[in-house]
Order: sequence, then structure tokens, then C-alpha cells
Amino acid sequence: MGDQLKIKISVADRVYPLTIDPSREEGLRKAAKNIEAMIKQLESSYAVRDKQDVLAMCALQFAAKSEQINIDNNEDVAQAQEKLELLNLLLSQQLS
Repeated sequence: MGDQLKIKISVADRVYPLTIDPSREEGLRKAAKNIEAMIKQLESSYAVRDKQDVLAMCALQFAAKSEQINIDNNEDVAQAQEKLELLNLLLSQQLS
């Protein structure tokens, strides 16, 4: 482990001290900012009494978004593979 950076990240009115690799700082700060924005949006849209409920809803939305990206990427890879197989077949026919 090289140089480690000590930072504090605030999420849902709590501060979390972290020791991280400096290359991860920007991503963590952006993630915390996105979580805070989603918390505000959810609190204004729904009658939520407990921060834990809001955090659970945030976690679900972020996880669903991540899973959907994986699904979309897998579909894109499958489509590209089909096209490459078709091109390979066409090339083989032309070369024979």
C-alpha cells in the first residue's frame, strides 16, 4: 500500500472517516454527493420518517441501476457477437 489519504465523507447527516487510495477520492466524493441528492429527492417526494428507510430506498435504486447497466451491457455484447459471427460467415463464403 502506497500513500493513503484520510478523508471524511458525509452521508445522511453522518460523517464517515475513511482511509483510501488517493485515486478513489473523486469517485467517493461524487458517490456521496449523488446519495445526498437522492436522499433530498426521496424525502421531498415521499413521507419518510426514518433516514434508514431513505437509505434503503437509495440503495435499492443504485443497485437496480447497476444491475440494469450489466443487463444492457450483456445484451450489447450478445448483439455484437451475433454481428461478428455473421461477418465471419460472410467473409468465409467470399474467401472460399
